[in-house]
Amino acid sequence: MDYSEATERISRKFKKTGNEIDRGKVEGKLRRLIEEFGVQPAEAERSVTNELNKEFNIAPAGPQGMPGPGSGATGEKKIAEARPGDWVTVEGKVVSLATPASPAIAQSGILADESGAIRFVVWAKSNAPKMNEGAWYRIESAVVDEYKNIPNLKVHSGTTIAAIDRTDALIPTPCAIKELRPGIGSVRAKVLQEWDVTHDRMLQSGLLGDETGTVKFIIWKEQGKEKLVPGSVYSIFYAQVDEFNERLSLNITGATIMQEEGDIAISGGGDVEIRGSLVHIAPGSGIIKRCPVSGCNRALSRQNYCPIHEIQPRFEYDLRIKGWLDDGEKTHNLLMKRDVVEALTGMTLEQAKEIAENNPLGMDEVFLQMRDRVLGRYVVCRGREFDNRLLVNTCEKMHFESGEHAKLLNRAGGAS
Repeated sequence: MDYSEATERISRKFKKTGNEIDRGKVEGKLRRLIEEFGVQPAEAERSVTNELNKEFNIAPAGPQGMPGPGSGATGEKKIAEARPGDWVTVEGKVVSLATPASPAIAQSGILADESGAIRFVVWAKSNAPKMNEGAWYRIESAVVDEYKNIPNLKVHSGTTIAAIDRTDALIPTPCAIKELRPGIGSVRAKVLQEWDVTHDRMLQSGLLGDETGTVKFIIWKEQGKEKLVPGSVYSIFYAQVDEFNERLSLNITGATIMQEEGDIAISGGGDVEIRGSLVHIAPGSGIIKRCPVSGCNRALSRQNYCPIHEIQPRFEYDLRIKGWLDDGEKTHNLLMKRDVVEALTGMTLEQAKEIAENNPLGMDEVFLQMRDRVLGRYVVCRGREFDNRLLVNTCEKMHFESGEHAKLLNRAGGAS
């Protein structure tokens, strides 16, 4: 891009008002906005022009050259009004700070006011002052962009940040789970399930529910973070609502979390019932060993090895079944926890431990016995489907009904 041409246009514009600009400084700002922050050239030129309007105390021009409303470098907005592509000035409270994901980021977190909340990112190159959690700030000339369909407030070198004297307590009203949208949200929900974690940095994942529906939640490992208690009710404020494959999930790592008294009548709308045959019981089913370290609960290898906490001789036993259920039209990936496995197989954890510790085949014998008891059997499973996996709450064997069989035979005979 020819930065001198844009600089010349800006210079001519301000000469008409009797003001001289520092051409080197203006060209440097344009170059930084376009090359470092990816701003479109026209938007960068407008931003620099608006900053100079503020410097010279000139009201920005409106349509047809008429004076625009106010003399600020950018439009002052409530956070809920900010849209991708906007250059805004906002006042808000830093309700949470997160560990930066890259050395290029100085700070990231969530900024909120009475209207809503937005995730913010402060670039390291901006040399902006550090913001403190719980404090209020006026942020001028920040740009709103979009990442994974979620608006983000970006603080760059042209942004100014100033602390303001406000001590307002912000307590947003929780919304129903079915009303969540990508961005920042607050809910009052019950912890329905805790799942095996799938990443070394993950502290906990599971399922939250309220009267309207359910949603997956994730907590990443950070200092001071604690796991939620299954069966408990929480008010969760300022959680990040992400979307993947048209499914929402809550990242509550930086959220404000308050455990509550009472209970919630959970919606049954997310429950599914699937009837079919258990066509495969996967390895890793049967009796397994889990890491006993608080907050881990990972399945151990045969050598009692945890990928995070290494060798764990004081492991804990558990039961599970992983497999496939074929309903005649589709094959469902399923996972059954201990109580479902015990009810379906008729083998308790204590019985499985006895076999594992005394039979020559050990844990393999438990797997073989369970597989023989359920493989090929017709069952009805009830639970919830997430990420193409059925999390089974109950599973019962379907019994042969001779009367129904006779009806089918008679109908077939009549058709012939």
